[in-house]
Amino acid sequence: MKQVAAPNLKRPSPHYRPSVLRRLKKDKWLYLLLLPGLLYFLLFKYVPMWGVLLAFKNYQPFTGFWNSEWVGVEHFRIFFSNPEFFMLLRNTLILSFYNLVFFFPAPIILAILLNEIRVAIFKRTVQTLIYVPHFISMVIVASMTYVFLTTEGGPVNELLYTYTGRKIEFLASPDWFRPMIIVQTIWKECGWGTIIFLAALAAVDVEQYEAAIMDGANRWKQIWHITLPSISSTIIILLILRMGNVLENGFEQIYLLLNPLNREVAEVFDTYVYMMGITQGAFSYSTAVGLFKAIIGVILVLGSNYLAKKFGQSGLY
Repeated sequence: MKQVAAPNLKRPSPHYRPSVLRRLKKDKWLYLLLLPGLLYFLLFKYVPMWGVLLAFKNYQPFTGFWNSEWVGVEHFRIFFSNPEFFMLLRNTLILSFYNLVFFFPAPIILAILLNEIRVAIFKRTVQTLIYVPHFISMVIVASMTYVFLTTEGGPVNELLYTYTGRKIEFLASPDWFRPMIIVQTIWKECGWGTIIFLAALAAVDVEQYEAAIMDGANRWKQIWHITLPSISSTIIILLILRMGNVLENGFEQIYLLLNPLNREVAEVFDTYVYMMGITQGAFSYSTAVGLFKAIIGVILVLGSNYLAKKFGQSGLY
């Protein structure tokens, strides 16, 4: 019986990489779906970046952008020598530190607690309730804070007066400004932040929990040895992204609670840029402050990503 020789099929080299055109042709529909997002970032994020040149000019609206005087790093020199610089830096870093310590772990803890709920209808109800504050405007949140904490008929101060005989100036006291900001942030964004962590928890292999139960591990040991290590990469990536916003505390939230009595602890870079750029018309100076924030954010992201890779964690790239 005559044997037919098998066709000589050449296996592609392990180092073979298809050309760019071939990859585009093969996955053309995926790239087409990617196109709107690319156009958004190109038009609204990268094209406006030429505006950072304002930081190196003495911009005057009547002379125009290109005809304004070039002053180099003069605005940066004025900003760094400003006595308020260290106050702004201190207030911004303290608020960012409080957010990292108190707010960042809150969605993780809440997501783990929700993941332990076995009654589906109760779990969905709780999730819906904790998502709602995210959609409430910060103006409404600040108004609610004022209504609850004001000394003129606020329920919190009325209770304090009933049981202690005194009232506390929450809205005007520098000591209470930072706790108010952190509590607002946790109440408004904690539930929404659980979405990513719940998605990561859903990908954890159930067989690991079954094996742990067979070994006699209780709930706390399962969370510590299985749940947290399984979502550690997600936690690290979000922490790296959070580091990029260390000098950004949210303008609207702080501005709505800022007043002359608590300014020494409430004034941050975001509100300072608004005050100098919009209310006083120092466009070039405020652009320099914003550029300083952006550069520090990039350095922190790259540095934290490097440290994460150094310690064997998966970084952003």
